[in-house]
Amino acid sequence: MTAIEMKNVAEPFIRRRALRHLEKGRVVIFAAGTGHPFFSTDTTAALRASEIGADTLLKATKVDGIYDSDPRTNPRAHRFETITYGDALRRRLKVMDSTAFSLCMDNRIPIVVFDVFREGNLRAAASGRPVGTRVIAGD
Repeated sequence: MTAIEMKNVAEPFIRRRALRHLEKGRVVIFAAGTGHPFFSTDTTAALRASEIGADTLLKATKVDGIYDSDPRTNPRAHRFETITYGDALRRRLKVMDSTAFSLCMDNRIPIVVFDVFREGNLRAAASGRPVGTRVIAGD
């Protein structure tokens, strides 16, 4: 999607406008990347979460959380309900790219990784109910 096409769908990110929407009790959804090379959409999400002082970053994906190995190839893979940033880094788990993960860790923003395709999960995650895996500080 080009920048022009994106403007037809949503307004461009301006930090103070996003904060004002939040102050008015509106829901703000960040979509797309930064448009800069070397910055993934995960990094953009972590950056925006840091800029607005988000309580949590929701990572909607196609798996129901973070596992110790790929659950598609290892039927004995263990899913974590919670895991610390340090433990996830030591285990080299594929949570998100390292820049995004570091931004969340440095700004102490918990990450909730959940299956967006399972009915009710997005509502549960947005409501703060337990779903997927929660990445937290602790080390």
